Amino acid sequence: MSDREPSVRFDTGSFRDPDSRVFHHNGAAYRCLTARALEDWERLAATRFHDRFMADRRLVSTRLVTDTASLPPLAPRWVAVLEHELLPVVSYPYEWSFGMLKDAALLQLDVTRAALDEEMTLKDATAFNIQWCGARPTFIDIGSFTSYVAGEPWAGYRQFCETFLYPLLLQAYRNVPFHPWLRGSLEGITAEQCRALLSGRHLLRPAVLAHVYLQAKAQARYEDAAGDVRRELRDAGFGAALIKHNIDRLRRTVERLRWEPRRSTWSEYQRQHSYDDADLQRKVAFVEAVLARRRWPLVWDLGCNTGNYSRLAAEHADYVLALDADQVVVERLYRTVSARGPGNVLPLVADLADPSPGLGWRGRERPPLEDRGAPALILCLALVHHLVIGRNIPLDGFVDWLAQFGAEVVLEFVGRDDPMVDRLLRNRRDQDIDYSEAAVAAALGRRFGDVSHETLASGTRTLYHCRP
Repeated sequence: MSDREPSVRFDTGSFRDPDSRVFHHNGAAYRCLTARALEDWERLAATRFHDRFMADRRLVSTRLVTDTASLPPLAPRWVAVLEHELLPVVSYPYEWSFGMLKDAALLQLDVTRAALDEEMTLKDATAFNIQWCGARPTFIDIGSFTSYVAGEPWAGYRQFCETFLYPLLLQAYRNVPFHPWLRGSLEGITAEQCRALLSGRHLLRPAVLAHVYLQAKAQARYEDAAGDVRRELRDAGFGAALIKHNIDRLRRTVERLRWEPRRSTWSEYQRQHSYDDADLQRKVAFVEAVLARRRWPLVWDLGCNTGNYSRLAAEHADYVLALDADQVVVERLYRTVSARGPGNVLPLVADLADPSPGLGWRGRERPPLEDRGAPALILCLALVHHLVIGRNIPLDGFVDWLAQFGAEVVLEFVGRDDPMVDRLLRNRRDQDIDYSEAAVAAALGRRFGDVSHETLASGTRTLYHCRP
């Protein structure tokens, strides 16, 4: 069935696998299978690791649909349909913190190792195989499992290195953020690129020597070779035992990688903010009063910092996206929620002034964040001045963007007399910036149906509750 057939609309992100395609119907997620893919699924479902990993939710919950009468018509090549657990929000590696990419890498290795123990393998090992339910990584690409053929190499090794290992190495050893790189190339970082950025002392490490330097050399040699590399490896005695040994070594390497976040512009905000105790208590009370009005399916906390209000929202929401452009604070929040919860908060690195665009084939393979789940409530606390003054985003344009979701909004305006705003304006005194309480109130009044507000006792901050 081609993607042009009207009966079902396949998810663009799954089109690269000829044997399975994902589609959504009536609020549920499905995967249709060819006869060959159905054989692989039946073998997977019979393994011990399948039940074990699915029980602890390291594999996405999946069942075979026995009655497809209620589904859209499928072409004859699709002989079976699986139903997957629906993910609250899809995210991508270029939006994860270092710790998230590291934990996702460890899960990918664990899944591959467990599959090999029962004579199965994976067709690939891209970081896009992993998704998140809160701070818990989950392997979702059920269609990538297949029977292992004796003597075959690990097909996903190069992808694992390029989308997991090399980004982690560069951030751990060189403090080079992987987010811009992975956003710029969905295929990841090549061995040659990684080698060029690592210093000589790093290349002396056994793992870097094996997986970066020698890998770059091997790729340069074999890419121009006319022979059948897979057959050569098979003839040389390559097999499952060697793959398992390689996976075990990779796991030890990834486990040892550390990135200790340095102080950033906003990492100390919770200790250095300009609130007095009375203002802070009133702000918390205002936000909590809005949250307590109902159960929210999805809350976005924009500029979440260390996530105090994200965790507060989690008590009243099914799911919370905690978004911040500062990867240091997102990493700290991830470490907190992964260790202590709550389990319904997903921290992501997201710069609202430079958000993730649609990427991949025709810009639809990896859609932008705003197309992956509409919020019912948006928290926008102490953020507007950073965007309007610090990033030159027009105030009206930002309010228009907030209003387009049809969500309720809690917005905090911080006046020009506030020390934080004064710091942003310090070198821009000669510029006419449209930033005032009157301008914010007018913009909100134009785009929302009902706007209530409360000015805090200090007089420098006003909280707004906006309804569509």
